[in-house]
Amino acid sequence: MKKETTALQAYQKLSALCARSEHCQQEMTDKMRQWGVSDEDQAQVMARLIKEKYVDDARFARAFVYDKIRYSKWGRRKVEQALWQKHIDEAIGREVLDGVDDEEYLQNLRPMLRQKRRSIKAQSEYERTMKLIKFALGRGFTMDLIKQCIEVDDEDEFSD
Repeated sequence: MKKETTALQAYQKLSALCARSEHCQQEMTDKMRQWGVSDEDQAQVMARLIKEKYVDDARFARAFVYDKIRYSKWGRRKVEQALWQKHIDEAIGREVLDGVDDEEYLQNLRPMLRQKRRSIKAQSEYERTMKLIKFALGRGFTMDLIKQCIEVDDEDEFSD
């Protein structure tokens, strides 16, 4: 039988974890559930982590969005979906995502589409464009940004 973790042990483990990197409330709750911490103790530990600023969903959302856009090259829709899965309040997510300029998404999308265009095998330009759109949508970019890149790039940059 698995030994249950006490509230103090859970607090110590989670505070050490949060001191190393950003985490959201949902991640902490999931960990405590895995460890077999009672619901009552989970609430106490969570309240203490929030009070002592180890866990802050707004701070987590800012770091998460920054990382996913800059390093993973995700689009807005994919980041929104990931925040939703982590149970981040919609208002927090919207505020953080609204702070990201469309130009930042375009800086990620243009080179990605350029590179993908070279590797796509298609019989017509229409088919190639549709495959590019499907690829960009899968990465979480919105149709308006995709159109901007494809329309501009079709004439200028893809002619190499």
